[in-house]
Amino acid sequence: MNNPIEYLKGVGPLRADLLKKELEIFTFEDLLMHFPYRHLDRTKIQSIASLDASMDYAQVRGIIVSMEVVGERRAKRLVVHLRDTTGIVEMTWFQGINWMQKTLALGNEYLVFGRLGFFLGRPQLNHPEVESLRESNATGKSFLEPIYPVTEKLKARGLNAKALAKLVQQLFLVIEQKDIPECLPADTIKRHSLISRWQSLRWIHFPEQSVQFDQAVQRIKFEELFVSQLRLGQLRSARSRFSKGSVFSKVGGAFNRFYHERLPYELTGAQKRVLKEIRTDLGSGRQMNRLLQGDVGSGKTIVALMSMLIALDNGFQSCIMAPTEILAKQHADNFRELVSPLEIEVGLLAGSTRSQERKKILEKIEDGSLGIVVGTHALIEDAVKFHRLGFAVVDEQHKFGVAQRAKLWEKSAVPPHMLVMTATPIPRTLAMTAYGDLDYSVIDELPPGRTPVHTVHRLDDARPQVMEFIRAEIEAGRQAYFIFPLIEESEKLQYEDLMRGYENVKAWFPEPKYWISMVHGRMNTEQKDINMRRFVERDTQIMVSTTVIEVGVNVPNATVMVIESAEKFGLSQLHQLRGRVGRGSEKSYCILLSANGVGKEAKERLSVMCTTNDGFRIAEKDLEIRGPGDIQGTRQSGALEFRLADIVADKAVLEKVKREADRLLSVDPDLILPEHSPLSQFLRDSLRIHPWAKIS
Repeated sequence: MNNPIEYLKGVGPLRADLLKKELEIFTFEDLLMHFPYRHLDRTKIQSIASLDASMDYAQVRGIIVSMEVVGERRAKRLVVHLRDTTGIVEMTWFQGINWMQKTLALGNEYLVFGRLGFFLGRPQLNHPEVESLRESNATGKSFLEPIYPVTEKLKARGLNAKALAKLVQQLFLVIEQKDIPECLPADTIKRHSLISRWQSLRWIHFPEQSVQFDQAVQRIKFEELFVSQLRLGQLRSARSRFSKGSVFSKVGGAFNRFYHERLPYELTGAQKRVLKEIRTDLGSGRQMNRLLQGDVGSGKTIVALMSMLIALDNGFQSCIMAPTEILAKQHADNFRELVSPLEIEVGLLAGSTRSQERKKILEKIEDGSLGIVVGTHALIEDAVKFHRLGFAVVDEQHKFGVAQRAKLWEKSAVPPHMLVMTATPIPRTLAMTAYGDLDYSVIDELPPGRTPVHTVHRLDDARPQVMEFIRAEIEAGRQAYFIFPLIEESEKLQYEDLMRGYENVKAWFPEPKYWISMVHGRMNTEQKDINMRRFVERDTQIMVSTTVIEVGVNVPNATVMVIESAEKFGLSQLHQLRGRVGRGSEKSYCILLSANGVGKEAKERLSVMCTTNDGFRIAEKDLEIRGPGDIQGTRQSGALEFRLADIVADKAVLEKVKREADRLLSVDPDLILPEHSPLSQFLRDSLRIHPWAKIS
């Protein structure tokens, strides 16, 4: 299976180079695992007269009656008319025109498959797949022909889907069942009524009936998800058995005084539950690695602070790493306000910390006199040496990579307990695959006094009414945000876009009656902090900003957010931005402004935002619309690189697979039983080492 692809009959050096560059097919195994995305059933042919708008695709059979090139330059296209006994369908090619002219011939009969469209009531097929029935082996017998993903460059060199199918047929002439050993345990195969690995790979390419293809897909999806869950399960198991953690045996004065004297509000049931889960971990003797999910404003930070106080009570230092200086500074200010009466010092370490102050902080971290440290990436620099780090928090996990988390581990001889927080809710199915190596806690309640933000979608031509509404809010003593997207690739153009927006807002709200702050990425930190502070302290009524305020800015008096060009934002980002309002007791509003005629997908996103404030529902919808590959921060784990499995569509399979993986690992956590050795070998051969694997 590891033979170079050029050794397969029909390939050779030139074709091999193309397959490597275009499809990353280097070996026999790579070709075998390049699956067809569908099959054509040659017996299902529609008459042209029966085609209608309800059909996405059509397969017709007929004779070419006309063929001509029309238009010039970019508008140039090949228009071909195909006729059967019931009517005529138009076929059009905008690319590969010369090749298609050589391939097609007037008067010849063809089998044609493609996406169906209509123009002025007439059926059309753009860039369809065409097969000459003179050369075809279609004899009226039922068979399913695989259609493989190929690129235009491959088609131009004669390596189309049909040619690729011939190569796979050739491959099956030289490989045998022994070359594709079974990797799943026999009892797992029997329990879930799966076909063998060998059979699944034959039938995924060349099924004789559609039911065989379905069985092959079922088996391969199960295998992909099962292997993923086994790997994550082994990591969890190894961590719990081998990764020793400091024992926090008591809850002492710092925690109790804070709870009774400084807690700003009554904890929700969800916060109490999560604190209990963390407390259990901290006393277990094993290193904690816990993902804490909670919607915007659900009170994750107070849970993190109370956990840090437990560390302090047990003689350990704590740190929290935030993705931006704004958020780090806000955490530090918030913590100081809450714990300074308890005589607990909180240090702030960021990129802009002045050298003299930095030196003092580093000394206090090293001698242990600083119990709580808030910082940015600066915390993982080599110069930062903790005296006794016992608890580390990573805030806004989706902004950090696995390697950055791992660097915090190395700050102590005994790895610190780790709490990973995210305000970007992750659907359970995604968390099971992307963060399955972490234990999982959810804060699914909002603290008392938080009112849902009322969200509306307005088109650009409603701008005057929107501005009058904001004016009324400001007159009532409130404040407002205007958020602009960064949509241009050029930093200079981004800045120009923002400045145009700023001038437009100023035209509606002229000084000195109204005062406006502005924050953007090109500003130096000091200026950014001054402008932010002016808004926080109500010196300005309006904040014009880019998405730099996505996380961490807390202004309870701000009741309106206008998101300009809202159709250009993703769902999770829109939800994050909306979380900057509704932080006080007053009714708050989020106004999504968009251009007229936005696309279907953008319209769907904006509709979801207007119908729910539930971050978990929004995350599920985001996953449905965009797919798992687009969710920030998930690909870094390597757990989502599936060929067939889809964690949205295959949610039920994933749940079933997780139970099976847990059952197997509870019996044989190291996969050392003889019946599990093929599976163990398969894991070693086919999976990359996960960055967390070093714990064992």
